[in-house]
Amino acid sequence: MESVRGQLLVAGPALLDPNFWRTVVLVVEHNEEGALGLVLNRPSETSVGEAVPQLEPLLDPEERLFIGGPVQPSAVIVLAEFEEATDAALLAFDDVGVLGTNSSSDELTAGVRSGRAFLGHAGWGPGQLDGELERGDWILEPAQLGDAFSSDAGGLWSEVLTRKGGSYALLARMPADPSMN
Repeated sequence: MESVRGQLLVAGPALLDPNFWRTVVLVVEHNEEGALGLVLNRPSETSVGEAVPQLEPLLDPEERLFIGGPVQPSAVIVLAEFEEATDAALLAFDDVGVLGTNSSSDELTAGVRSGRAFLGHAGWGPGQLDGELERGDWILEPAQLGDAFSSDAGGLWSEVLTRKGGSYALLARMPADPSMN
């Protein structure tokens, strides 16, 4: 098993599961026990201030909450860019990772450059993600800071595929329903 931690999983055209159709997932952890990721391109209609006012010292209260995945949809996970990694974070790549659940309020705000809140996450059991990758459900691409905090979340799927180039750039321009072409 080769870890894909810090990579983006871009939903392939054959992945029709409505939880993951045309999604871009940042893999935060991937080891023998399974994998954890956050869907980066599914903003909700709810703001941080409305749903999780405790996060206002850390995040703009007007910022939208994102739907991180179908697992534990009522749990809040904060993805952040850190000035310096601390024990309060699980880093996915570079200085981007998630805040630990046992972080104190001081740890939550200290050293965080930017952040985004997610409801739920994507999760895979042992070997499950490896099987999906072998089957071609996902297209891998290294994550970049702009992906994690994209201001155009709705366009992220096409943006990442276009960046990958070649036939992936063609796929990025494919209509949602190819029969309508």
